[in-house]
Amino acid sequence: MRHPSARPSHDSLKLRISRRWWTAASAALAFLALTAAGEAQPWPTARPIRVIVPLTAGSATDVLARTVFDQVSRQIGQTVIVENKPGAAQTIGAAMVAKAEPDGYTVLVNSSSHTVVPSTFSNLPFNVATDFAAVAPLASIPTVMVVSPAKNYADAAAFVKAAKASPGSMTYGSGGVGNSTHFAAERFRLAAGFEGVHVPYKGAPEALSEVLTGRIDFYFSPVPPTLSLVRDGQLRALAVSSAKRSSALPDVPTTVEAGFPESGYEFWIGAFLPGATPRPIVDRLAQEVAKALQVPTVRERLAQMGADPMPMGPREFDAYVVKEIDANAALVKAAGIKFN
Repeated sequence: MRHPSARPSHDSLKLRISRRWWTAASAALAFLALTAAGEAQPWPTARPIRVIVPLTAGSATDVLARTVFDQVSRQIGQTVIVENKPGAAQTIGAAMVAKAEPDGYTVLVNSSSHTVVPSTFSNLPFNVATDFAAVAPLASIPTVMVVSPAKNYADAAAFVKAAKASPGSMTYGSGGVGNSTHFAAERFRLAAGFEGVHVPYKGAPEALSEVLTGRIDFYFSPVPPTLSLVRDGQLRALAVSSAKRSSALPDVPTTVEAGFPESGYEFWIGAFLPGATPRPIVDRLAQEVAKALQVPTVRERLAQMGADPMPMGPREFDAYVVKEIDANAALVKAAGIKFN
């Protein structure tokens, strides 16, 4: 038996210290693991997702965003809140997303005007090509060239013939300088080779009213607000600007089919994340959007709006956006479009 006054051996003391160190270290590691698990929750479980729409409520972009992301919300089991942040040609809302944390919880849904602003603003607070990660197009909404039936233009070729016979006499409306309706008209005018006078308005209702009364000669309108007017015979649709015919107006040819190469202009609505968002989050959201777009109720709602599918993956959409930026810059220069 060991004497009560005997001290523990050096090896025994060393073993006790070692055991205590490993116990403390294990506890610390367990605590860190639990903390990390709490802080690094897999997207999108941490908090609701904000979808920023840089246009007013009720616009085609807004309606499309709410339709698609309501379904995405159901799929991922997370609340999605759509916020309208209009102003400054859609750049206010876009800037909010460009500067947001790249964590997948702030999304931009914008129209093809997103690729126009680099040519229309000299001091943008963001870079369209690098400060956003393209997720997916939600749809393409063709613009349709409409005229008053009283003008007696049988088709686009007859219109262009009349325009060339009276150089500079044709007037065309738009929803504003640099708006997609403006760019669609300029693309067609340049391809067809006639001069005209641009008359900008605040939006589609005003421009359509002027075409109906014959005060302006033509307008490239998004399909939704024109459908009932065309079907009722109050307006005549001569051509659509999209690459394919509109599913809502299947008998109306594209501008290219009408005989004018390089005349098409695609009006689309798409989703974006901040540029530094991790690729797994971008890809996951793209998958959820693609899934939502296949749901019958979503497809039916989009069809009612005259919106057509525009399937693209994130990388393909990113490349498409860069191409659109360059094409719009060339169009601005060719058309001599001036901005204040």
